Amino acid sequence: MTERLTPDATGLAQAAGLLKAGDLVAFPTETVYGLGGDARSDIAVARIFEAKGRPRFNPLIVHVPDIAAARRLAHFDDRAERVASAFWPGPLTLVLPLRAEAGLSALVTAELTSVAIRVPAHPVAQGLLRAFGGPVAAPSANPSGRVSPTRADHVMEGLSGRIAAVVDGGASAVGLESTILGLVGEARLLRPGGIPAEVLEACLGMPLLTGADPARPTAPGQLASHYAPGAAVRLGVTTPSSGAVWIGFGPDCRGAAINLSETGDLVEAAANLFHALREADRLAFGVIEVAPIPDHGLGRAINDRLRRAAAPR
Repeated sequence: MTERLTPDATGLAQAAGLLKAGDLVAFPTETVYGLGGDARSDIAVARIFEAKGRPRFNPLIVHVPDIAAARRLAHFDDRAERVASAFWPGPLTLVLPLRAEAGLSALVTAELTSVAIRVPAHPVAQGLLRAFGGPVAAPSANPSGRVSPTRADHVMEGLSGRIAAVVDGGASAVGLESTILGLVGEARLLRPGGIPAEVLEACLGMPLLTGADPARPTAPGQLASHYAPGAAVRLGVTTPSSGAVWIGFGPDCRGAAINLSETGDLVEAAANLFHALREADRLAFGVIEVAPIPDHGLGRAINDRLRRAAAPR
């Protein structure tokens, strides 16, 4: 049975004890709920892959409580120091050269010479990381390829019985996974997310390269088909088909079954996206249609998730 733990000192101590025993614990971050396991343990990390049904070649993000802990796992250059100081704790993952002495399971990095690291801002995530006292590998707490969870109930729907516990910390505020910035070689946007690419470019003082090989991911969230509900997904729909569940955006989508943001607020839309996809999947008889989303700022991350949700499976 999967236990639901409270986000207080007692619950966090229980969660940390489970992690130390090699078990899996889902916990909230400001982006989505993560499925945590000891990043140093081959067995714990293998259990993450087993619980999610995740491809073994897809690397995981390692969560740590602060920059000092991150520096023990990876080499930081001036660029990494700059963006980490500006955006950590927060919804940013950095892919950096792995330290030989990091002590991480090779399954975490998919045997690459780089590692994806994040310092989450959510107080429950911070409390768990400090109670555990080590690096925690944590992809999103859902079956691989399915809609990411932004509430403890979402975790239970997909993983109940497969993991030891979930710490219930309420709804995630951002609702989209972290932005992933690759800093092995030239600066590259590997996944749009909670921090817009334009903001990172302003911090670095340079444009970011884009694009990655979905057949050989260097960071999470790069598979062509991902974040998918059970129903087929069609994008850019302004006039919905009969029988389809229409997800709208903005004040002009008055007939939508679900509206990501009636005021056209991209921050609100990002926070609502995964819950909306789950709700639409519950209502759908086979097809979900989504209104156009502006492709700037957080809209780029929203559209990235929607394109992957709509990709052939």
